Amino acid sequence: MDGIVLFDWSFFLLRYAELSYIGEPLLQLYWNEAAVFCDNTPSSPIQDASVGGLRYMVLHMATAHVAALNAASSAGAPASTLVGRIASAGQGSVNVSTTLEGESAGRAYWAQTKYGLAFWQATARYRQFRYASKHGRRMDVFSPLIGSR
Repeated sequence: MDGIVLFDWSFFLLRYAELSYIGEPLLQLYWNEAAVFCDNTPSSPIQDASVGGLRYMVLHMATAHVAALNAASSAGAPASTLVGRIASAGQGSVNVSTTLEGESAGRAYWAQTKYGLAFWQATARYRQFRYASKHGRRMDVFSPLIGSR
């Protein structure tokens, strides 16, 4: 499959050992979900799809982010339902508040985990405005006159 990055279980276990308790079938589903955020087709703006290339790396980062947000903990506790950055925390009677203030919606989503923030930073250049002209400009002013006689 040229131009497509496949999920690399052994790399994921090596790089994200703290998430190794999540089984391969579930991580494959998280990989598929990560591809919603990062185009994994030959026409992707991130062209380097080689093993160890940029798209390979950021797709694994996005997979780790999705897994950290959704998977149960290694102790069997359910995934956290908190959304956003923790703004304050207490201990007596356990108080936690989160915030998304001052952040774009995209960055706020990715800033919830260290993996997501790494993805956000690594893909920053691909969120810049790029103008692509749909049609070339015709500069031959005499062409409408040819054949009109």
